[in-house]
Amino acid sequence: MAPKWRELADRIAEKIRSGEYAPGEQLPQIRELVEAGEGSKSTVHAAYKALEAEGLVTSSRGHGTVVRDQPPLKRLGIERYDKAKWRDSDEVAFIADRVASGRAYRRNEQTQTVSKVPAPTAVAAAHGLPEGADVYARARLVKEGTQPTHTLTSYYRPEHVEGTRIVDPTPGPAGRGGGFRVLYDAGYEIDHMRETLFARVPTADETQLLQLAPGEWVVELHRTTFTADGTVVEFALGVHAATRFSWTYDFNVPDSAAEGREGT
Repeated sequence: MAPKWRELADRIAEKIRSGEYAPGEQLPQIRELVEAGEGSKSTVHAAYKALEAEGLVTSSRGHGTVVRDQPPLKRLGIERYDKAKWRDSDEVAFIADRVASGRAYRRNEQTQTVSKVPAPTAVAAAHGLPEGADVYARARLVKEGTQPTHTLTSYYRPEHVEGTRIVDPTPGPAGRGGGFRVLYDAGYEIDHMRETLFARVPTADETQLLQLAPGEWVVELHRTTFTADGTVVEFALGVHAATRFSWTYDFNVPDSAAEGREGT
């Protein structure tokens, strides 16, 4: 059973996410919640401190505790995969999103586990493998502060990644430049990707893991990563809290008719 301060913090967080407490609005004074029977002074204080640590509120002398104006994170489309970020520096994709959103980040906001698993149907189809064939699954949980934003699990063919940092079971990111840099160093330079998005109701486990408010949906991402010759070197499945992201795509508009005329 969760402590009383946690239960109170969760109830207030739900009101913030639902809009009952709007950005810029001051939360009730601690004494008001104590008098309303929400708990002792120390309970309410701990709840407010937890909300502040989770980035939902700010507290200052003279202004009390105020709901933060927190726009959704920008989830970049093309720019997040710029090779100059992961090949030539130590930036990984989720950090590119944070930078574009004007948000702070810490590397410990991504955790990781690695295991060899039988390929699920979608993974096997993407990699051209029989269903149930061995693949490596690199699973990440990404947070902003203490609040989870999304999960992402990348699946790889063993012959592409065995002996690399991607399959190192040590907890933590795959190292400088992330998984794309590891593939590049192994001779598999990524060239193009395909992303497909689905909106759906979360499972009970996803609701708990992502700390979703009641009724909040998730966006499921399928990402297939190719080399220039069409080899699939990664298939990734992500589950994103729907209200915590805005999805941005900036790209050149194709003109296939013009390309056809040039070829005549």
